[in-house]
Amino acid sequence: MRVRKQKGTVEKLLAYETLVINGKLEQKKSTNTLKDQNETNQDFFRLDNRVVVQDKIYNNILSYRGHWKKHFNNDNPIHLEIGSGRGKFITTLAKENPSINYISIEMKEDIFISAVKKADSEGLNNIFFIWGSVELLDYYFDDSELDRIYINFCDPWPKKRYAKRRLTHRVFLELYNKKLDDGEIFFKTDNRDLFQFSLNEFLDQKWNLKNISLNLAHDTEIKNITTEYEDYFTNLGMPIYRLEASK
Repeated sequence: MRVRKQKGTVEKLLAYETLVINGKLEQKKSTNTLKDQNETNQDFFRLDNRVVVQDKIYNNILSYRGHWKKHFNNDNPIHLEIGSGRGKFITTLAKENPSINYISIEMKEDIFISAVKKADSEGLNNIFFIWGSVELLDYYFDDSELDRIYINFCDPWPKKRYAKRRLTHRVFLELYNKKLDDGEIFFKTDNRDLFQFSLNEFLDQKWNLKNISLNLAHDTEIKNITTEYEDYFTNLGMPIYRLEASK
């Protein structure tokens, strides 16, 4: 079901200045070859021939890149969630683990604001939210800055021609590997085909896998914090697939 956009949501989201960072970087088509582009853009991960416009928002997000622990005001590990949805998962983690810093990325502001409101109502001080896209991850984080990445119920992009858009495609795995400091990825999905694809991608890229589950609700030995989406489909009796990967 599509979430209808509510008027004024962006303004309400960005009003949470101590929690939300605007990572919606404007992009344009590149008219030059990669060789001719400026050095700043050469440093960053690229999925296509778009370049990011260097403006006020760009400069602000780059002030966080490589300096996240300074903004958290501690030296704790940093765990990233890609796709926060309505925030049950990430806010529960933040409450249960005050000695870990959490960052969550989401691009759909109409559901993202629910996650931000949860964190605000709980008074959580170990969490930031980036309103942005995983494709821009290289602009948000320096290499080896993260300790763990969570990917929960991402779009399966079932058509073969869209395989590169899947967040467990090897192109993204290379990006995550750059950003992780000998860290790990926790991945969950309800899509069997995506899970099989992901297993193959991780193995082909020489990641080590453990705690693989083909029906997470029945694996009581694996500690699991659920998402709202996960609760819904688990209650319908659908299996949830999970793995942990490290390089």
